[in-house]
Amino acid sequence: MASAEGQQHPLGIYYKIWGLLFVLSAFSYAVDYFEVQGALRWTLVLLFMALKAGFIVAIFMHVVWERMALVLTILGPPVVLLLLISLMAVEGAYVEETRFNYRGHDRDAVALGPSDIHHEDEAH
Repeated sequence: MASAEGQQHPLGIYYKIWGLLFVLSAFSYAVDYFEVQGALRWTLVLLFMALKAGFIVAIFMHVVWERMALVLTILGPPVVLLLLISLMAVEGAYVEETRFNYRGHDRDAVALGPSDIHHEDEAH
């Protein structure tokens, strides 16, 4: 007869995922330790972050053992938001490139600061 408390999962899976999270965190810190720069740095950091979050949600929050309808209800909206954010980033990059190409904006232009506008270095 099934227990009213629900299914008990083996502790081994939790220990294995905990170890995997530790290894992924070590890789994430290694990115800083080895001073990886540029797009590779942020790609690795975001990849390790997404993997760790995925394992935490799947195993420790028991999502992997839930029905598909509940999984899609929980994970669907964040996935849709990430898709919309990525589409906006692509469009933003396109608009920025269009401004550089057709309006003659300088790519190396530096924004003026308050001291440039108000001439704070001059005595009154």
